[in-house]
Formats: sequence, C-alpha cells, structure tokens
Amino acid sequence: MNRSTISLAGAVAVLVVLTGMASLTGGSDHKAASAAAPRRMPVQRTTLLCPAPSSSEFADTTYTSYTPQGAAGSAGAGGSSAAGSAQLVPAATKGKPLASLGQPGKPATYATDKSDAPALIGTADGTMAPGWTAEQTTVISSGTERGLLGISCVTPDTEFWFPGASTDTGRQDYLHLVNPDDTPAVVDVELYGKDGQLKASTGDGLTVPGRSSKPVLLSTLVADKATDLTVHVVARTGRVGAAVQATDAKLGVDWLPPAAEPATALVLPGIPGDATDVRLIAYATGTDDADLTLKLATPTGAITPAGHETLHVKAGMTTAVDLGDVTKGDPGSLLIGAATSHSPVPVVAALRVTRGKGSKQEMAFLPATEQIETRATVADNRARGSLLSLIATAKDASVRITSSAGSTGGTAASKTVTVKAGTTLVVPPPQPAGLRGTYAVTVEPVSGGPVYASRTLALTQNGVPMFTIQPMPDDHGLVDVPQAAPDLRILNR
Repeated sequence: MNRSTISLAGAVAVLVVLTGMASLTGGSDHKAASAAAPRRMPVQRTTLLCPAPSSSEFADTTYTSYTPQGAAGSAGAGGSSAAGSAQLVPAATKGKPLASLGQPGKPATYATDKSDAPALIGTADGTMAPGWTAEQTTVISSGTERGLLGISCVTPDTEFWFPGASTDTGRQDYLHLVNPDDTPAVVDVELYGKDGQLKASTGDGLTVPGRSSKPVLLSTLVADKATDLTVHVVARTGRVGAAVQATDAKLGVDWLPPAAEPATALVLPGIPGDATDVRLIAYATGTDDADLTLKLATPTGAITPAGHETLHVKAGMTTAVDLGDVTKGDPGSLLIGAATSHSPVPVVAALRVTRGKGSKQEMAFLPATEQIETRATVADNRARGSLLSLIATAKDASVRITSSAGSTGGTAASKTVTVKAGTTLVVPPPQPAGLRGTYAVTVEPVSGGPVYASRTLALTQNGVPMFTIQPMPDDHGLVDVPQAAPDLRILNR
C-alpha cells in the first residue's frame, strides 16, 4: 500500500469519527440553525448604471450620488462597519471618477454641459453600498428636445418592461442599454403594439460590448408607426441596465424608467394635480386576457374614474386609454387591480402625464412601482420644486421623511407623517436648515400598511412647466442572509 492510499484511508477514518460525533452532539444545534430566521444584513456592493444623458447642445446635466446616513448599521449587530466608497465612471473608459462620495448622509454632485456626455457605470461598497442612489437630471433649455429629464440610475438586470414607448410620427424613442461587465451582453428587444408583437428586423441578438453602452432607435427596428408600445428587454447572456428616452415634437422629452415586474395589482403613485392629460398604457404578459379595475387614490379617498371603471387588455397586446384630466385639480395615484379573483392575469403599466397647454406643454412618465419595504431614496432635490407623493393602499401608515444635508452645506431635517388608507398625501420634503446645493430625500415606513411613493421635480422655464417624476421603489439595501451551521452528516450520503 503506497503512502497516498494510507493518507486517504486515514482521512476517511477521521471523517467517520467526526461524523459520528456530530450525529451524537450536533443534531439539536443543526435543527436550531435550520429553524432560525435569516438575518437582515446590509449589502456589501451595489452597481448602478446611468444612460448617456442627451446629445443636445443645450443640455445641462447634474449627477447626484448619495447613501443614507446610518444605512449600513440599520441591520443592528449584523450591520457592516467596513469603510467604503461610491463613484461613477464613464463607460468604456478608465476615466476620472465622478461624484465620488466622501461619507454617508451628504450627497456628492457632478455637472456637465457636454453634448457627448457618456453613459456612466457606478459602484459602491462597504458602508456606502446599502441604499446607495444616483440620479441624473438634465435641463434642455430649447430645441425640439427641450424639457426636464430625470432618472434614477438603474440596477443591472436581465429583464425590463417599458409600457409607454412609441414609434409614432413626432416621437423619437431611444432604448439605452448599458453593460457594466467586462464580457459582452447579448440582448433581445421585443416590441408589442395593439395587435401583438411587432416583427423587429434587428431587435434579436443585439450585442452590447463589455463596459459600454448602446443606444437603439426603436423606429429602426420596425416599419410600423405605433402610437403606444410596450418594450420588453431580455438579456440572453450577461446583464444590462436599460431605460427609454422619449422625445415628442409637441410634449418635450423625458426618461421612461423600467416598470415594476408584472403583477395582478399595480400602484402608480403621484399624478400631479394640475395634469392636463393622463394616458394609461398597459400590457398583459400572460396567455389570457386581463380584466382590470381602475381606481384613483385622491387626498380624501379612493374613487372610480368616471367612464374608466374597468379596462380589458388582450393577452400579448398593448392597450392604451386616455384618462384626460382625471385628477380634476387634486393630486392622485392610480390603483390597478384584477376585476375577478379567478385566475387574475399579470400586467405591466405606465402613465404618460402632461402638464401645460398649447405650445407650453411638457410630459413625464410614471410607471408602476414596487412597495417600499424598508427605505427608498431620491437623490437630487432642489430648494424649490420638489414634492413627495405617498400612498397607503391597505391601512393607515406612518412614514418618516428625512432630508439630507446639502451637497455644499446645510443640516439634515426629518419629519413623520401619517398617510390615511386609500389616499395620496402630497408633501414638500422638510427643508434642510441652511441649505446650500442639492439634497437627498429618504422615505421609511415606520408602521401601518404598505406604502408607495414618487417624487416630482418641477422647473418652469420660458413659460413651460417642465417636470419629471421619479418612482421610489425599495432600495434593497438590506437582504435576508440564511443562518448556517456545520453539518457533517452529509459525508454519510
């Protein structure tokens, strides 16, 4: 018998002994560990992707990066205490980091007026990772693309839905894809109109090289002129960030962010009270038609919009309905539910919201958003023009709103509000004392029922009521980590 055989036999004997001891002494500990609830732990690394802002010579873009104060320690004893960093860098280059964060609780900003400003890839780790948010805000003062564009930089994923896109005359919609990884990503782009999927000539197998971005003009993918489209982005390999920049010859320009995942009940929070036109775009992702109910959560309670009590959406097709000035002067949130409890069908949905009249109109998009479980943040807020929309869907909810210190000065401020069940509460964030620069706003449910939120940023320029709406989904800064214990019994298998 050679030396390697003896070593192997000895190792097996030791493992058998250890296995026997574990069976005799470790069984109850294993069961206890298996039964223990997973711990809530802060994430250790976050990636965000910001699309190229605009090719207009009249565009001014501000990037704002922010991590909430104390976010890493909110998991209690399991919180991370490691130092961290957060920064944005141009895609496809190893350029100088932009808007680098020095500490949680205070936003960092970077501004550019370059028409060739690139897409950015952002990473945060350590104490900067939990709850890290980056926002891109662009003001285009004139030209066809004039308007206020805002988007919270996107977490990379393998699938995105965009109800509300268009290839109609007068619209120019670009799908922006950003790949954060070194290896190429292969992406399929599917377009669904009122009669089903449109045949795309070049939408299958689009390659996005590593650490780069690719803008795709939707009208080059299909010959059809479709007023209302749902765009479905699926990464065959790799992962990407995705967003649609929609430009309308009459209504200006804004970002259409990804909608919440398909569901049988959706919440679209924060329709401005002075909206002159609201258009709902919905798509049924299942194999059956969807029969939906529509309700508007106003400041005083939920009502059914007259003439729009229900909506029928055919399977695999995009349906749009013009709700007009549905808010009638009061802010509100749209609630979409299943008309029947028997086999409800998942849908995705978004609103195109218009303010102003005639040549002084501006549009923004409000997709369905997910519930705030723990915390949500929007990074770029100004001394004027920021409004929060909060909705409690099931029962009253207590919500804490925290405004950070300013990017160049000021002291954080906080207040707690109560949102009545079935209502939309619109409030300005508490103003930081001595504010200089921009500030971030964090929303945290304290008690009560589910809460959904969005932030509207408004800026009037040359008589045009420019605005943009950012949904505020949960930041997923905390994750469930299962508790584990050694179990040598697997060696008997």
